[in-house]
Amino acid sequence: MGYRTINEANEAVIQKIIVAAPFLTNVVPAKSVIPELKEYVLLHAGPPMKYENMTDPMQGSCVGAILFEGWAKDEEDARKLLENDQITFIPCHHVNAVGPMGGITSPNMPVLVVVNQESGHEAYCQMNEGIGAVLRFGAYNEQVIKRLHWMKDVLGPVLSKALRTLDEGLNVNVLFAKAIAMGDEFHQRNIAASLAFLKEIAPIITTLEDVEKEHCTEVIQFLADTDQFFLNIAMAAGKAMMDAARTIEHGTVVTAMCRNGENFGIRIAGMGDEWFTAPVNTPQGLYFTGYSADDANTDMGDSAITETIGVGGMAMIAAPAVTRFVGTGGFNDALETSNQMTEICISENPNFVIPTWDFKGACLGIDARKVVETGITPVINTGIAHKIAGYGQIGAGTVHPPIECFEKAITAYAEKLGFNG
Repeated sequence: MGYRTINEANEAVIQKIIVAAPFLTNVVPAKSVIPELKEYVLLHAGPPMKYENMTDPMQGSCVGAILFEGWAKDEEDARKLLENDQITFIPCHHVNAVGPMGGITSPNMPVLVVVNQESGHEAYCQMNEGIGAVLRFGAYNEQVIKRLHWMKDVLGPVLSKALRTLDEGLNVNVLFAKAIAMGDEFHQRNIAASLAFLKEIAPIITTLEDVEKEHCTEVIQFLADTDQFFLNIAMAAGKAMMDAARTIEHGTVVTAMCRNGENFGIRIAGMGDEWFTAPVNTPQGLYFTGYSADDANTDMGDSAITETIGVGGMAMIAAPAVTRFVGTGGFNDALETSNQMTEICISENPNFVIPTWDFKGACLGIDARKVVETGITPVINTGIAHKIAGYGQIGAGTVHPPIECFEKAITAYAEKLGFNG
């Protein structure tokens, strides 16, 4: 279908996002839905990259995934596989998936399955491991590997059985709408959404047959303890929504933003699968006691898919409490941030109404043209990882994409349209 103007194409992309209907339907082994995930293949966050260019936390995550899969008996053997190019790497985004922080996903890790019922697109994301020493921040000790096996053997199967009792799965838009009215922005703050998910799933888990009572108890306790569990659901939902929007194949709406510790990458609707990259920035924010900016890793993760759909840092006003956590001030600062984001967005999302913003819908449709014209870049809420693998999260803050990504995208689209002057 042709579009007479860029604005008309952008409006079609916006409508695709608004009508999206993401449902969480299952939890399955990654290899069962991602055929590319074979032996000695790992997914990673961000645009394409090589192992030798990965930061230490992401390399640590690779070691952990190899140990989890049993491809090596110890760290030394795992690093040999990696350094001898015996592991194939694929960006999560290239196989309908997204991954938090390092995004390292291996064949037997359980992934959330979100289906966009409006378009049929499916998207996948591994589950949140909780806090502390976790794989996504580069930890790979015995405790981390043991937890990953528990998630594979207990958490995943129990949630799968629970979700499959529902005819359509769980309506993620309903959870979004509830939680944004309760102070979540879905990147740094997910406590309301995680509890809303627990409210829906816990009664089902307690009635499951052929599941050990001890396992049911463990799963419910884990969900109750994991404030950020919903983030990964939101990420998979965002991916399913934006992949549907990408089918328009015209316009300047940003359809993906991600980072891998080396580069920040974006996609826009009119340029399909092409990545536009520039060196990634390091987050600015607040640090846990004993840590400082000198300890920080450069930014990484596919979780900026939340900002791509207009929440996260774009919806800071929905979660004023987050501003103190990420070091951006108070309520007025949150209001100023969200108001500024409207200058680079095309519309509002009527599905995500924000009471603290006079019931306006969250920003929707980052327009790469407006980013270049105004010099305003999207604000992304993010966790800050230690630059050495194993330390985990050492703070939280905000980060901005390099404007060069947007300049490159607009230049390429202009050339595609024949504007070469």
